[in-house]
Amino acid sequence: MNKIVTERYKCRLMWLYLTRPQVKQVRLVSDRIRITLDTCSCSAKVSNKMKTNLITPEGYRKLQQEHDHLWFEKRPEVTKIVNWAASLGDRSENADYTFNKRLLRQIDRRVRYLRKRMPDLKIVEYSPQQQGKVYFGAWVEIENDDGEVKRFRIVGPDEIYERNDYISIDSPMARALLGKAVDEEYSVKTPQGEMLWYVNKIDYTA
Repeated sequence: MNKIVTERYKCRLMWLYLTRPQVKQVRLVSDRIRITLDTCSCSAKVSNKMKTNLITPEGYRKLQQEHDHLWFEKRPEVTKIVNWAASLGDRSENADYTFNKRLLRQIDRRVRYLRKRMPDLKIVEYSPQQQGKVYFGAWVEIENDDGEVKRFRIVGPDEIYERNDYISIDSPMARALLGKAVDEEYSVKTPQGEMLWYVNKIDYTA
């Protein structure tokens, strides 16, 4: 692996560490990224205790839509397929039955999680008092001494998946940013030492 690619990998590794609270350690081993997860924060039994129970209004709506889609549309659809496949006879060699039965269990697991998690969430609405400083829900643009620029939104831990421009309020980067204003500098502790960043822009609209 050449030097440029290696440096790019190192940047990716560090950004994962800074923005994903469940990432305990990231390493580059034999040209591949190795990620060590915090087993406590990833455990289904204790994960909710390790998370901040904050969420944006749109994030909550997305979870509600996911729940309704799974329960009222996807689950009945998959249940019909399972019942049909089961009626064909030998289930041990029935690929349709095996696959959709597994899918049904995954749907039920996700629905149980959402029903347990959503009542604990606190929806945070934007307040004009937040303007000018970094708080929950803010879009932030930052820059370091190397001229590297990042733009992201600080949201709840349930909102960061499938969005590369969202970071968790529980992450080291977000924690260091809270309360900062434009042109302020701040440092973030990393395994390689402290990293210095500057706040370029703060916005509360997409």
